[in-house]
Amino acid sequence: MSFFGGKSTSTVTEETILGALRGIQDPELGGDIVSRGLVKGLTIEGGTVAFTLEFTTQSATTKVDIHSRARKAVAALPGVTEAKVALAPARPRTAAPAGHGAPAGHGAAAPAPEALVPEVKHTIAVSSGKGGVGKSTVAVNLALALREGGASVGLVDADVYGPNIPLMMGARGRPGMFNNRIIPVIAYDVKIISIGFFVKEGDPVVWRGPMIHTAIQQFLRDVEWGELDYLIFDMPPGTGDAQLSLSQALPLSGAVMVTTPQDVSLLDVRKALAMFRKMNVPLLGIVENMAGFECPHCRQVTPIFGEGGARKLAEEFGVPVLGSVPLDLETRVGGDTGAPIVVARPQSAPAETFRQIASAVTERVATLSVLKLPTIS
Repeated sequence: MSFFGGKSTSTVTEETILGALRGIQDPELGGDIVSRGLVKGLTIEGGTVAFTLEFTTQSATTKVDIHSRARKAVAALPGVTEAKVALAPARPRTAAPAGHGAPAGHGAAAPAPEALVPEVKHTIAVSSGKGGVGKSTVAVNLALALREGGASVGLVDADVYGPNIPLMMGARGRPGMFNNRIIPVIAYDVKIISIGFFVKEGDPVVWRGPMIHTAIQQFLRDVEWGELDYLIFDMPPGTGDAQLSLSQALPLSGAVMVTTPQDVSLLDVRKALAMFRKMNVPLLGIVENMAGFECPHCRQVTPIFGEGGARKLAEEFGVPVLGSVPLDLETRVGGDTGAPIVVARPQSAPAETFRQIASAVTERVATLSVLKLPTIS
């Protein structure tokens, strides 16, 4: 027993340490980290235990998780006063001979410098001509509906002046760091990055255009996104610096425009649609939000913001209406409480509408992905 209020001074053995580490599984490659040979250079000096974790192809998120669990497992052992866990550079796999289809990063040519997110298959901007039309609500529930359908999804809060995604997704804490890369926060199995994680709540973000451009570049270049089927961008309203910066940074798979049926909203969305078309960004379609309110008592639907506007706009630009989302109390509450409607009330009519929108987006992306449109210079 210790008389200093610390741990027991029991003898620490290599067998005890390896036994604790065998309880940690590699979620990507399978097996425990000892059997897979990740643990190297184990030394014991008194109560100080030191060893190195030598990874191979695991993602940065998995490396951080295994490193944290390994250190805690050893530090909790009786007699251990300090656990030092180092990280060795990843062991490269043997490069495949030229012409034998080596995967990227293992004998294949390195991605071009402009490929900021080479492991992301599709990039989609969710945009609007004006604020207050529920753009972020659509972005969040679209991301969750795509994830529910089996896709791997990331969500970028590119609305630097009004970063609402952390609140709407119930995402807490700050992104981690690993090898000078930012590890995104995960909520509902969706990877998220937002300027809201880095500023105090209520503090204004007063940035000029070049700072917005730099932030978007960092959200792409410096974040460890890993392999994703879809990376969704919640854009700020309007036709400003963020839209221009993103369109210049990478070839977007397409843009989803959000509007209400109201004429003033449609007027601004026309400008946004024209902007994306001018920048050679494929238009995936239009989501009509707040399309009508159904009285919970008499079930009569009232078109508070008008009706039919999105259909007319879609015909004008030759794009489809991806879906019409009703004005719904629970959808609004879900956004305020961090429980989006797709996960909070999956059987509800609005949740089903978002699933239909996700399906329509998937089909449009697949149809348009054969087009290789240039970005503006």
